[in-house]
Amino acid sequence: MSGAAPGPADPRARALRAAAAAAAIAAAFLVLVAAISWSDLDAPVRAALAGELTAPRAAMVLLLLLPGIGALAWFAARQRLLLARLADETRLIAHGNPAHRAPGSGTGEFAGLAGAINDLAARRADLLVDMTTATERARARVEEEKDRFAALLSELDQSVLVCNREGRILLYNQAVLGLLGPRAAPSGAGPDAGAVPGAAQGGRTVGLGRSAFAILDRDLVQHAIEALEAPAARGERCRVQFVTASPDGRQLRVHVAPVFGAGDREKGSLSGFVLLLTDVSESAETDARSVALFQELVEGSRGAIAGIRSAIDAIAGHPEIDAPQRERHAAFVREEAARLSAGLDRLGADIAARLRQRWPLEEMRGADLVGLACRRIERRAGLVARAGEVDSQVWLRVDSFSLVQAISNLAGRLHEEFAVRDVRLHLGAARDRARLEIAWKGVPMSSETSYTWQNDTYTLGGEDNPLSLAQVMERHGGEAWYQRDAPSQTNSFRLALPLASDGAATRASHRVAERPEFYDFDLFTRSPATDALDQVRLAELAYTVFDTETTGLDPDLGDEIVSIGAVRIVNRRLLRSETFDVLVDPGRPIPPESVAVHGITRERVAGQPRIGEVLPRLWSFAEDTVLVAHNAAFDMRFLQLQEAATGVRFRQPVLDTLLLAAVVHPSESTHSLETLAQRLGIALEGRHTALGDAILTGEIFLRLVPLLAARGIHTLGEARAASENTYHARLRY
Repeated sequence: MSGAAPGPADPRARALRAAAAAAAIAAAFLVLVAAISWSDLDAPVRAALAGELTAPRAAMVLLLLLPGIGALAWFAARQRLLLARLADETRLIAHGNPAHRAPGSGTGEFAGLAGAINDLAARRADLLVDMTTATERARARVEEEKDRFAALLSELDQSVLVCNREGRILLYNQAVLGLLGPRAAPSGAGPDAGAVPGAAQGGRTVGLGRSAFAILDRDLVQHAIEALEAPAARGERCRVQFVTASPDGRQLRVHVAPVFGAGDREKGSLSGFVLLLTDVSESAETDARSVALFQELVEGSRGAIAGIRSAIDAIAGHPEIDAPQRERHAAFVREEAARLSAGLDRLGADIAARLRQRWPLEEMRGADLVGLACRRIERRAGLVARAGEVDSQVWLRVDSFSLVQAISNLAGRLHEEFAVRDVRLHLGAARDRARLEIAWKGVPMSSETSYTWQNDTYTLGGEDNPLSLAQVMERHGGEAWYQRDAPSQTNSFRLALPLASDGAATRASHRVAERPEFYDFDLFTRSPATDALDQVRLAELAYTVFDTETTGLDPDLGDEIVSIGAVRIVNRRLLRSETFDVLVDPGRPIPPESVAVHGITRERVAGQPRIGEVLPRLWSFAEDTVLVAHNAAFDMRFLQLQEAATGVRFRQPVLDTLLLAAVVHPSESTHSLETLAQRLGIALEGRHTALGDAILTGEIFLRLVPLLAARGIHTLGEARAASENTYHARLRY
């Protein structure tokens, strides 16, 4: 069960302190007035008064004044408290619950002010209704377009991911969940198993706001983005593809297309990208089996043909056959056998070429490849790389990722073993091939070193690559060699690469058509990965709102978690489709008084996972988000006590809705979930279940954010600082 809220807050105590302070000020004021008046009197008058003002009479005057001073102090404190409450009520109407109305308590003037505020709130509510009605028609048209788009996307067999520039997922369809999503619950598993769409099942999952780099190789995707930016900024149609492995070992073909926002093309950067994913594992295995069968056929046919040749040769030498006839037959058979053998050779070469073509080679401008290679060499290999003579009309058909890696490796070895400090890259067309040169000045290289470098696999900048330069060139149907120009003292590695088809440049020159606008992806503009979290606005962060149900209220005395529920908030939206809901076997009895609160019995948790299995899954679900809970110190204490046993540490920032409520409503004495829900106009559903309370807490948090903004609290750091200054923050578990 969630911990009960701490004891009463201190608004009344503050009022009493204010009353005492007012009384003291009034008394001091009277004393000061009396002292000034006394000093202004003539000496005879002061003497006469001193004679009349005996101690009993002075005490009587003081006693007569004290009730007046106390009444004045009480009135000032009461007025101050009423003003503070009225200010809180007004903020609640303006930013939290438009249907709320200020109570008409207090003196006539305060009642009149509350009535005026309520009249203004009613007028505002009428205007909101009018404005809502005016926008419904336009919104209906937008919703219709969104529904069409969502229906189309959900029915696609193609897996689609849309991400922002930092790789955060903005949109995905059902096919992606089938390809990369959580595994289905075992047969017969009930709802307590937690196998719901978007739930974390033993690892990272696809979900809004999550990182695509958790399921796809970051370097491959970043390389694809870099390769897209230059041609896309020129308005050319472009798309990059690569093959990678999924977390469970399947082979995926990934097509990457750019997404631009307003003004992004001029800046030469993307707002995001679209990933189209295809599982090619089965087709790759089929191809491998087909190749094996074909090779077996080729080898068997060659053996048979050799046998035919031998037999024909023997027949040709048989003495009973007429010599001219024997020679004609022998020549015919030899000719046919040679033709068959040549045909098989051609077929084998054709199959090999097809297999090379099946690897995703992309058409790209040669100058863009040279630019990519230069940037990677400088970033990874640590030497200067510049473009030399580059034919801007040359288009290539290459796997740019593996090719740029190979070129960078060559440059890195030149730097390490030959102390080369700068290289030049030249590109031009030579007959039916393109020729790429990596040139440098310095000591010549031996043929043995050249051969070794071309056939070694390589490591560069901490990245291992299973391919050698020779294998990369074989993949492209090209070749590489070392050459030295003695007169100029220039050395170079030269790579022969395939040219793109004749229509590549023509296709790229077509401007990209404007796309219809179905969604407003606000997440394109946020970049929490590059900013300190404390400086990020609350409305821009992603959150995991969680709650626990427990065997009791004292974790330090052995109480344990019996249920954990969590829900994500992304882009100011509570994602009810992305939840975490798991029962936990506490390994100890559950007291009847706890069962009466949350309804979880020992029988329900029997056979459920222990906390050591559940916490890693919760950590993955909550990764890269801010944690939110109500009375968070209670829930966090249970998690902290498991750190040593599980090795799972939740180091994210934590926000507490109890403390935030105390910030926005300092005059209120209670901030329970039920009270907050009623105050903010939220319906109570699913209370005293971990997931139900997490969802309710999430809705309360979303209502508190604009109320915090009204008090000048906009960032995570400001919210945490304000929470720490509340009365409740001084209570620790």
